[in-house]
Amino acid sequence: MAPIEEAGQPIVIGGVVIEHKDQKWTDKEGKYTGTPGALYSTQLGVVAHSDGDVIYHSIVDAIFGALTLPDIGQVFQDTDPRWKGCDSSKFMTHAREVMQYYGYKIGNLDVTLILERPKVASMKPQMKENIVRLLGTTDGRVNVKARTHEKMDSVGELRSVSCHVVVTLEKE
Repeated sequence: MAPIEEAGQPIVIGGVVIEHKDQKWTDKEGKYTGTPGALYSTQLGVVAHSDGDVIYHSIVDAIFGALTLPDIGQVFQDTDPRWKGCDSSKFMTHAREVMQYYGYKIGNLDVTLILERPKVASMKPQMKENIVRLLGTTDGRVNVKARTHEKMDSVGELRSVSCHVVVTLEKE
């Protein structure tokens, strides 16, 4: 992540555009200072070739992995101009089509989003709804949760965001 001016695009997580401006403990470049008195209001953006939706990318990788296929970076290479600024929902649609081609459907999908800020509790239902819709599954098969890194490492310093996904696929 970086200040929006540098990143060139907002943070998109689970298909939800996050325009968060209250970046406590950051300097004017958006870097973590650890000093509450050093407040600077800036909007962070994501540095990525596509829209950089960390949840969608992680889900696509998990589905491809469960099918023993190449990872998202091999399928949608960041050197290919077709994917520049691409809405990651297209990657999700492709993963669903590939999964169905091989005769599978989502058994269970568990997403853990890891970021310090912004707080996303109020956004999780929309993220889940987007995932359910894009993967053609049901609410009872998808879980989205979020946690912080307690101001530790690049995630805690607002320099990055992370996501873990566990997926089980069922034969249709």
